[in-house]
Amino acid sequence: MSERYVLDLREVAETQVAVVGGKGGHLGGLSRIEGIRVPDGFCVTTDAFRRIMAEVPSIDDQLDQLSCVNPDDREAIRTLSARIRRTIEGIAIPGDLRGAITRALGRHGEQAAYAVRSSATAEDLPTASFAGQQDTYLNVVGPTAILQHISRCWASLFTERAVTYRRRGGIDHRTVHMAVVVQRMVFPDAAGILFTADPVTGNRKVATVDAGFGLGEALVSGLVNPDVFTVRHGEIVARTIAAKQRAVHALPDGGTREAAIDARRQEQPALTDAQVVRLVELGRRIEAHFGRPQDIEWCLVDDDFQIVQSRPITTLFPIPESGDQENHVYLSVGHQQMMTDPMKPLGISVWQLTAMAPMHEAGGRLFVDATRRLASPASRAALLDVVGRGDPLIRDALETVLERDDFVPSLPDAGPGGPPARGASAPIETDPAIVTGLIERSRTSIAALERDIRTKTGPALFDFLREAFEEHKRVLTDPLSMQAIMAGMEATWWLNDTLREWLGEKNAADTLTLSAPDNVTSEMGLALLDVADVIRPHPEVVAFLRGVESIEDDAFLDELAKVAGGAEARDAIESYLDRYGMRCVGEIDITRPRWRERPTTLVPVILDNVRNFEPGAAGRRFEQGRQKAREKERDVLSRLRALPDGDRKADEAKRMIDRVRTFIGYREYPKYGIISRYFVYKRALLAEAERLVEAGVLPEQEDIFYLTFQELHDVVRSHQVDDRLIQRRKDAFRSYHALTPPRVLTSDGEAVTGAYRRDDAPAGALIGLPVSAGTIEGRARVILDMGEADLEAGDILVTAFTDPSWSPLFVGIAGLVTEVGGLMTHGAVIAREYGLPAVVGVERATRLIRDGQRIRVHGTDGYVEILP
Repeated sequence: MSERYVLDLREVAETQVAVVGGKGGHLGGLSRIEGIRVPDGFCVTTDAFRRIMAEVPSIDDQLDQLSCVNPDDREAIRTLSARIRRTIEGIAIPGDLRGAITRALGRHGEQAAYAVRSSATAEDLPTASFAGQQDTYLNVVGPTAILQHISRCWASLFTERAVTYRRRGGIDHRTVHMAVVVQRMVFPDAAGILFTADPVTGNRKVATVDAGFGLGEALVSGLVNPDVFTVRHGEIVARTIAAKQRAVHALPDGGTREAAIDARRQEQPALTDAQVVRLVELGRRIEAHFGRPQDIEWCLVDDDFQIVQSRPITTLFPIPESGDQENHVYLSVGHQQMMTDPMKPLGISVWQLTAMAPMHEAGGRLFVDATRRLASPASRAALLDVVGRGDPLIRDALETVLERDDFVPSLPDAGPGGPPARGASAPIETDPAIVTGLIERSRTSIAALERDIRTKTGPALFDFLREAFEEHKRVLTDPLSMQAIMAGMEATWWLNDTLREWLGEKNAADTLTLSAPDNVTSEMGLALLDVADVIRPHPEVVAFLRGVESIEDDAFLDELAKVAGGAEARDAIESYLDRYGMRCVGEIDITRPRWRERPTTLVPVILDNVRNFEPGAAGRRFEQGRQKAREKERDVLSRLRALPDGDRKADEAKRMIDRVRTFIGYREYPKYGIISRYFVYKRALLAEAERLVEAGVLPEQEDIFYLTFQELHDVVRSHQVDDRLIQRRKDAFRSYHALTPPRVLTSDGEAVTGAYRRDDAPAGALIGLPVSAGTIEGRARVILDMGEADLEAGDILVTAFTDPSWSPLFVGIAGLVTEVGGLMTHGAVIAREYGLPAVVGVERATRLIRDGQRIRVHGTDGYVEILP
């Protein structure tokens, strides 16, 4: 039995993570790469850990307690985890296990010095590194000390930081086991870290080397600043040589100590240039073996590099597959659609099948390839102009890439028929009947879809849906619809640009568009005020809604109808859901739960409306906005007429004001149509999933969300599914939440962030994009989940992004700050509709602004001040 407790590192395959843990598996893989030297040693396997855990009294009860603790309850985690560690360290190692370890020590040198290192089964994985979560002990000498430190490594599976890390990652403590790597100690002249991709920008063509004298522990612990070398294409392109005052060295009898470095050596580089380049070459070999960028710990001994660890760099955003070796520049779709969260595979594939342009997936997000449009001067100028108006950070990021002359190829213009010049009026009359007709055409198309899909099941459903997707794209690309959208946007741009030139007034269109007609998204927010009006007179209904957390969504409306006034309240909510129930947060992902599926999502907003508003607020809000817009129009036209050539200027402005009020509300309707169609598709697919569950093909309906549309079609046809594929997709989706999608991403993997090139804001202000004029001061409410909203009148909403589903919150706030957004994205349009000062595109706003702080939002100038 003893042989399963210990494996020599040279016997270990990198696939044996369940036996030797992540670190052990990687070291086994490293030892097989030609030209890579790994210190000799062995691995005490997870079988040994399980044997020890079986000896621990009442371990199941202790793990149960640990699993029930809130991840934020640090005191409880500290107490419970310390108790488990003490118990494990106190277990006597059984004789056969002790014998297997001491025999292995005999083979490698019983009195030699060793590094004893934890190697958990959930560490150094492609999706989660768990770096630093368990323990490593250096320069351990003698069997007794080594056995003691192996026990400490087993116990370190339950350090406070490791327990918290697993709890936050949704990983069950029982599923993780601990192996221990015991390696011959290396006494290096220098040591450090090599990243085979730039860990900050993500650029896969750039490697960085951190280096210091002595053991690498001095760098890892932060004792010294390292020398930093940046290497690209085999050449050092940047270097920083630090003053390295201290180093960590091994002691002859075991353990380590800090020591001062001789003053003459402190500012000498720890590595020569030739050594740096040679090290990066070794790193590229390791990266090629493991198939992904690596974070490598290295030691230099007598001009020879030894590799003591390699793990995947898990923080890098993945690169879309291009199928070629050419350079590509990708734009984030999520930043345009106000949904930067990861999407599930079915959501991604349905969006790809219904989108107007080819889209590429990476990290659970979608990107469009802008390389061709950036390559020719005319299309480049048009693209930069459009994205710059919407999101200056994207424009700046693209300009940063374009400044590198060699990255984007330069191609001739396609021809004279390029995009129209900015501000050119679309060839469409200013006629409200156009909008009415477009809306009616969309409704008719959706009604036909709902009617025709009812009889479709099995493979025939998928054939029908592929045809429906073509109709979907036809509706989306309707030339008249596109002209109506552009007419409203171009009129807005004209008013802002021209009135600033003529009158010196910023963002005049913000007031002129208040309460514009036919805006389905702003109507959605006002309609929930009407629902609150129905509920407010019934205290039993209000009390019921306050306690609704314990009620399942499918029973919510039926239970509501049982309380006094509840039938009326239910009818009001049902009526609202009939019109808007297809909406939800992150609605571009078909897999997200819709309000119709989860109506309790609306309860916090309804209760806020009951508390913060008087009856009839919706009508008053809309009328007040309309009156303000009329007053602004009269004011603007009067001031224009007083200018030289004033009558002409006033007439031009009047035409554009009429145009913007006719068309700007329609800007929101196509998205409403898309999401309405999505809900029809979703219900049909879920009905198909239910049949698969009944047939025993799938364990759960929502497993279909982890298949692409084509894969689901195949499962329906064959009644066979790869359960492992679904599990892998679930694990990957969970890992994608830790990734931040960049606005611009290159095929080198570089996340290009962009910057606001401005100096017109006070020191310390948070810079963003001004999208709705005015200045407001109030309490910041940092809300990341609409279902957890708890707003008072005068609050300022601070969040990552807002899609149309957030608009019911807009009626109850005084201002808006978001991390993602542009001039014509939904949050900006609705903020202007409601007259809310708003600044969007404020990087890291939800982390820099604390919930409850007082802030001042400068919606005209585009910055936010945090007040004392």
